[in-house]
Amino acid sequence: MAALTPFGIKLAVHIITTDFGNLVSKICECLLRRGTLSKALISRFTELPQDKVKKCLWVLIQHNCVQAFALEQEGGGKDTTVVVTQYMALFNNIIHRLRFPKFMSIVSKEQDTKVRSSDTHQESFTKLVRCRFVERCPAPEPLISLPNEGDTPAKKGGGRNKVFMKEVTLEERALAAAIPMDAERFSISYDQGVDSDEEKIESKISGLKVGEKRKQDSLDWDSELDTMGGKKEPACVEHVRAEYDNVAAVILKSMLEGAKHTVSSVSLSLDSIFEEVIKSKEGLTMEHLRYSLEQLDFCSETNDVYTINMKDIIKKAQLEEVECIVKKRYGIEAFRIFRSLTNGRPLDTDKISERTFVDKKNTPQTLYKLWKDNYILMEKVTTGGPRQADFFLWSVKKGNLWHQILDELYHAALNLCLRYAYEVDQEREIQNLSIENPSPEVKERRMRLRNVRILLDSSLMKLDDAVMIFHDFLL
Repeated sequence: MAALTPFGIKLAVHIITTDFGNLVSKICECLLRRGTLSKALISRFTELPQDKVKKCLWVLIQHNCVQAFALEQEGGGKDTTVVVTQYMALFNNIIHRLRFPKFMSIVSKEQDTKVRSSDTHQESFTKLVRCRFVERCPAPEPLISLPNEGDTPAKKGGGRNKVFMKEVTLEERALAAAIPMDAERFSISYDQGVDSDEEKIESKISGLKVGEKRKQDSLDWDSELDTMGGKKEPACVEHVRAEYDNVAAVILKSMLEGAKHTVSSVSLSLDSIFEEVIKSKEGLTMEHLRYSLEQLDFCSETNDVYTINMKDIIKKAQLEEVECIVKKRYGIEAFRIFRSLTNGRPLDTDKISERTFVDKKNTPQTLYKLWKDNYILMEKVTTGGPRQADFFLWSVKKGNLWHQILDELYHAALNLCLRYAYEVDQEREIQNLSIENPSPEVKERRMRLRNVRILLDSSLMKLDDAVMIFHDFLL
């Protein structure tokens, strides 16, 4: 499930408000803040009549922002059960609505953007499904049964080697039940056509009216935004490009395309990598490819099979993003202090000053600034003996800090969205002015607003790259 943060919820609510209005966003905010609820509880918490709640939920479900599922619960009598429909907000899908321009750009690059007269709509649709840009919609209301006594997660091993299996939440069970298996999720079954002869014959046998069976068997499709967005690929490739060079980025991208939908690691033979690399414009030879692979720290080789650990790339990208924020916000001395704390154990103030070559007078002040903003942790330690002394140990807890950074990124994205909405309103006011023969002042204002909107769009897309690094790979 998605890692919800305060500003992440505010950003999601703003997106829904912009797209569907205040009433729908009120329902969505209730689900985001309170979790999975029934329609009766949503009506109670939002103080809205159930008919309006029902219509708003329809809108959110239709746009894949809410998933409904039927939950089996114990009834009032003995050995009786009741089924209650529950609704949960899909935070990831709501945030994806910001990425539609990025998704369109990815599809345009990977698909032939030139319109061919020979290509029918069916052929274009088939290409999108085969590339996993389009998938079948999830089940509208899967049934989640009561867990049996033997379904509780068990412990593995014993003594010090005990391993506890992660308990699956109700929301995770519902999502797993709603999403079709890959064989069905990306498969296409072509219709016979409207009111075909076979359909007419079958309709006579079954007693259905012509066209009814076709409506019952019709399938709903949706864009597969997780795959289309690449989620990990663009962020990792751009990080490698900045860290190494363009050749390393081409190699990583080629390996990801050759492996297809691998999350944690990618393993390919040298020949397979070369087959993917020669499709690029770099023109790498086999010797150049082998040399470049050996220079990559995140790549290991065994019998000409190269394995890339995606987690190492992502962890390094996350750390560099946080270090960049610290450097811009607090200065170069704070950057050196923060880096020294992320590389080892907790350190006292004097040790930090020695390692980072920061003046001992400035070190406590810098540490206090970082601690006050929750970038580092402080622990007071008292030494024993006749002469007791107090000193402070400083450290970085990446899990909590990364979650805070994600919230700050959501905050920045929300500010950009609010500024973008303001600029759009300003542009509407200008558009209502005289269209024919506008004055030079009006022309200048229109040009300025156009440039501001382009700048805000590009800034939001760049910020989203950082959001994906933390949102999809939070430690």
